[in-house]
Parts: sequence; C-alpha cells; structure tokens
Amino acid sequence: MTSRRILVVDDEESVHWALSKALERAGYRVDLAADGPSGLAAAEDTGVDLVLLDVRLPGRDGLAVLREIRKRRPELPVIMMTAYGTLQVAVEAMKHGAYDYIGKPFDVDEVLLLVGKALEAQALAREVTRLRETVEERFDLGGIVGGSPAMQQIFKAVGKVAGTDLTVLLRGESGTGKELIARAVHENSRRKGRPFVPVNCAAIPRELLESELFGHEKGAFTGAVAARRGRFEQAEGGTVFLDEVGDMDLSLQTRLLRVLQERRIERLGSEGSLAADVRIVAATNQDLEGAVARRAFREDLFYRLNVVTIHLPPLRDRREDVPALASHFLAAFAREQQAESKLLSPEALERMLTYRWPGNVREIENAVKRAAALAPTRLILPDHLPDAVRLGAGSEDAAAGPEGFPVGWMRAEMARLKDSLDGRLHDHFVACVERPLLELILRRTGGNQVKAAKILGINRNTLRKRIKELGVSLPGKPGESGDKTEAQR
Repeated sequence: MTSRRILVVDDEESVHWALSKALERAGYRVDLAADGPSGLAAAEDTGVDLVLLDVRLPGRDGLAVLREIRKRRPELPVIMMTAYGTLQVAVEAMKHGAYDYIGKPFDVDEVLLLVGKALEAQALAREVTRLRETVEERFDLGGIVGGSPAMQQIFKAVGKVAGTDLTVLLRGESGTGKELIARAVHENSRRKGRPFVPVNCAAIPRELLESELFGHEKGAFTGAVAARRGRFEQAEGGTVFLDEVGDMDLSLQTRLLRVLQERRIERLGSEGSLAADVRIVAATNQDLEGAVARRAFREDLFYRLNVVTIHLPPLRDRREDVPALASHFLAAFAREQQAESKLLSPEALERMLTYRWPGNVREIENAVKRAAALAPTRLILPDHLPDAVRLGAGSEDAAAGPEGFPVGWMRAEMARLKDSLDGRLHDHFVACVERPLLELILRRTGGNQVKAAKILGINRNTLRKRIKELGVSLPGKPGESGDKTEAQR
C-alpha cells in the first residue's frame, strides 16, 4: 500500500485533515487540492492511483472535473464526496464514470473500505491488460483470453501446429472456445487471408448436411434447381472447421474420409470429382474412442482426424482466467453499446470465482453481459449476477458437499492474489468467510442484531464490532454498515 497515492480534492480544511490522517495511517501517500482546476491538474500526474473528489468545488464543479478526468485518465478510479447526497447527484456521478460516491459527514472506516475496493478493482484491470498484452505478443489470438498455465500450453500448441497443414482435432466440453482456437490456427497459418468456413455438423439435418458439405449439381434431387458449391469448395485454399464432428452420420463419415485421404470432393449428382485444397480442423465434445467401440464412429476416420489433438480444459479447471474473461466480455459489451465499460465489485468477482461454470466460456460471456445490462451504475454487484452464480448453484459446495466447498474457491483466490497477501493470508480468508456469514444471518433476522448474535453464539458487542470492521451491509439499508460516528448521529 505504501506506493499508492490518493488525491483528495476538497475545499474544506477539516476534510483535508481528517482524510490525510486516516489515509496516511492506513499506509497511503496523500496529495491535496482545494479547487477544481488544481485538482484536475494534480489528477493528470500518472503517479496518482485514486481520487477522492468533492462535488461542490470553487473554480470548477466536481462533476465537470470528473468528466475531464475520465477523458484524460479513464483508468483512474474516482470516488465522489458530497454533502448533497441526492439520488440525482449519485446518478450523475456514476453515469460519468465515478467508481462510487460517499455522503458527508462520512465514516473514515467506510472511506478506507471503499478506497481499498476501488484500488483492488484497478489492480485487477491492470493485471488483465498485462496478461492480454503478454499473450498477444506471441501471435494473433483472435479474441482468445487466458493467462493460466493450461491456456498457455494451448497457445504453444497452436503456435507449433499453425505453420503446418496437419489436420487438428479439438476436444473439450461445449462452450470452451473450440471455434476460437480453430480460427487462431487458421489465422496463424499460410492459409491466412483465404476463407475460414465453419460447419456445425450437429445443427444441420443429415439429409441436408451432405449437400451443404459437398455441394450438388442441378437436378441432383427434388428442389435442386441450380448447381451449388458446397462448404469444401467455398473454403478452397483455406480451412474448413467441422464442429461437433462426432455427430456426423456414418455414411457422411465415409465421404469425409475420402476427402482426407485423396484431397478430392464429389458433388451430389456429379460423375466427376474436384481437387480440394483445404485444411480440416475438427472439434467434438464427445468420447470418440467410445463411439468407435460402439461402431458409431469410423475407426479409420478417427485416426485420420486425430493427427494433432488439442484438449481445451473446462473453465472450472482454469478459474484464474475468470477475471480476465470477465473484463474482456465487459469491454466487448461496452463497445457494442458504445458505452463505458463497467467494473466487477470484489464481492461479485468472488462469487464468479467460486462458481463451476458448467457452460464454460459461453456461460460467463452471457452472465457478464447480463450483469452489465442490469447494473444501474458502473459497478456490478452480486445482485446483478444470474441467480445460479449469485447463489452458488453448481459451485464447489454443491459439487463436493460441506467439506469440499472451500477448496476450489481458495485455490482460485490464491491464484488471483498470488503473493500479495503473504503473511496476512489467514486473516484474509477468515474475513472473506465471516462477512457473508454475518450478512446471511442478519438477513434471516431482519437486521435484529440481538437475534443474530444469539444464532451465531457470540456477544452482541462482538457482533457490532465485526459488522463495523468488515463493512457488513445491514438489511434494508444499502451502503450503511456498522455503527455511525458521532458526527453522523
């Protein structure tokens, strides 16, 4: 924390004094400004990590300063301070990109808690950017996100196989990003610039798939009023991606085998064949070895496809990639909506890290976009996440029972934190567990602290102390936690 600089922009000496003392005691360095123009000038210093900005300022309105900061340093978190805590001020502040806002008179503990959360979100965004840039230096990823060891191995495999014309078989659960990997293979090959033609073998009826793949001549069947080029002809010189190849009918498997063996195709109704200069990348979420044993998949075709195999891990096995994926999809959604990208609160990210993501990357994309659409401010809270993620359905507790539920979460949390909490790891995990426990019991008792203390088996004064220290939200009082200061009373 000692390297973090906080800029306080306020025209009141008492606010300067109170915040300087509290922030310096917490290990931060503090810069001070007393009006809008000087505050804006100070915020341009790239050494400043966060701004505490008053709404009413001499020289220039705080909201105007906020808008200018967002233009010049969009990555800099800004927390607004106001004694005029109307809904309109809050809406305006968040609409223009404030991380959050806090009303005056404020509790310094609440300010410190909010500052910590904002800096944590900023550090997470920087790490996501760093991971992305590091990976993209190697080759064109085409939207693939992942800094985990498992994904690094996949990137290496793509880099090795892309320069060849070998057939590639991608294996993994639905939603793991097999088409993205196929595109990366194509885009890093000599065939880049030529067509990349995807075909979902499971989505096209069997009677249509043959014509779709190989094309047909005029009059080849009822309704064939004109000749038509198939996907293999359309991909000439490029790559055909056969998704869900395990669902292909046995008769079509025979025709595909001929393409792989002879590099020639034959249109339906044609008496001749055509050369096929295409590379084949296939994908499946099925157990092809089992299908071969059941005679549902041709053994010779399996070996023709299985030249180079890349296994894509499910998201639950690389949960350290969740923050990067979430940030990537939030940025993509912001571009689609032509709006500013939203941020995940630490609590929302914690829920996402413990969830098992049975739908893999596709599910996290949908969850993140939904949350971004529902969040009224720039900050995404747990309540904006889908119920399954928010409530933990499919998480380690559901999968492994009471004894097993913390393991996956702790593993993902340690991967996210790396060594940043060395010497304080025990306190961190205790606090992570204690806060949601207290919030759960307080919701159950409707905020009655006497009943909550009795259920928990602790003294009421101890409960009140922990509520304040952990910043526990009280039911029905959003943003209010713990006891109020004398000034607030």
